Amino acid sequence: STTSIVESTPVTGTPTRIFAAVFDPLIQEYHGISADAKHTSDMDSTKITGNVNPAAPVKSTRIRVGRSIDGYGLSPGITKEQRLAVEGLFAAASSKFSGDLAGKYYALTGMDEGVRQQLVDDHFLFVSGDPNLSVSGMERDWPEGRGIFHNTEKTFLVWVNEEDQLRIISMEKGGDVLGVFKRLAKGIQTVGDSVKEESGKEFMLDEKYGYVHSCPTNLGTGMRHPSTLTFQDGPQTELTH
Repeated sequence: STTSIVESTPVTGTPTRIFAAVFDPLIQEYHGISADAKHTSDMDSTKITGNVNPAAPVKSTRIRVGRSIDGYGLSPGITKEQRLAVEGLFAAASSKFSGDLAGKYYALTGMDEGVRQQLVDDHFLFVSGDPNLSVSGMERDWPEGRGIFHNTEKTFLVWVNEEDQLRIISMEKGGDVLGVFKRLAKGIQTVGDSVKEESGKEFMLDEKYGYVHSCPTNLGTGMRHPSTLTFQDGPQTELTH
């Protein structure tokens, strides 16, 4: 939404390489990197030594990344058949998640009203109507091929075929950022391994810019980390950053 450009369907390689003359200057300016920069990703949680003070008024913590599966178009250019294939692939892969990541996939198409309302109440459900997604073609054939996975504890979620093919999310109440990150790192690895075991496919990775997303602002690790803080002095106020 801040760059007014999205990545579509690669023919060979990744969109950033096919249209490098267009994407390179924009990506370098937005991310503040040099022309010869090369992305590295490190999800080793053992290297993190600090955490949020338990006394801090943090109501909830959420960290997410996007991932795209190689061999399928990105959301602005993905075909209906590819979108359904991505959904089917993830549904099959997620059925094998175990331990604290085990849960259930819920397709938006034909969703039971009770399930839908619960997902709304939990603030999990993504909906149509975002003007940026709509104008860039990401809401075509809504709601087919889209859905949500969450684990039993509702601390690990995956959105399927929203802005990105996969949005992998770790969240919980409170400010345990380290714990949330550990679960996210484990979840990313589990999703990647399960998708590869199911299909032989891996996450789309650009050798220069890292993991590929529909929006070039998310290139690289593709990570976002909003936290909600509650201030007790005076009228209760919440701030999400």
